[in-house]
Amino acid sequence: MTSDAHPVIGKDAAPVGFQEHDHQSCVATALTSAEVRCKAEGLRLTPVRRKVLEMLLQEHRALGAYAILDRLRDEGFGSQPPVAYRALEFLVQNGFVHKIERLNAFVACSHPGAAHSPAFMICRKCDAVAEAQSAPSKGVLGAAARAAGFEIERTVVEAEGLCPDCTEKA
Repeated sequence: MTSDAHPVIGKDAAPVGFQEHDHQSCVATALTSAEVRCKAEGLRLTPVRRKVLEMLLQEHRALGAYAILDRLRDEGFGSQPPVAYRALEFLVQNGFVHKIERLNAFVACSHPGAAHSPAFMICRKCDAVAEAQSAPSKGVLGAAARAAGFEIERTVVEAEGLCPDCTEKA
């Protein structure tokens, strides 16, 4: 996502996801921001889409589509897989959510609406996910792509390890 309507996040932005913060304010601010952006861009943030985004914001960890579907069913939104998949497709397509390929799961974007190349640090014990910035076009991958005449359009950077909480417990 690189347009004038979407600010660019600096490469030095701090990772978001493992540090202590006012979680209730974090969720409320992100939901309000999503609603404002959807209204400004003519996007439809349906009740199901909003609920899926809210679930992912509340977790700060990756959730699979079926876990999301179970929660949607518990909230009275239906139990058919397309319900969850359509909401996730919209949220990913519009930069509110990222897919964590390694887990085949989803996490709320820490910088929705901003053009950025996220890198994910995934805790192998608790599935907590922190989002940091990467610059794939600047590093070794970027150099190899330029040498091959290849233009990078999208990368997925995922690192697996232990989050600070799980490191302390180990």
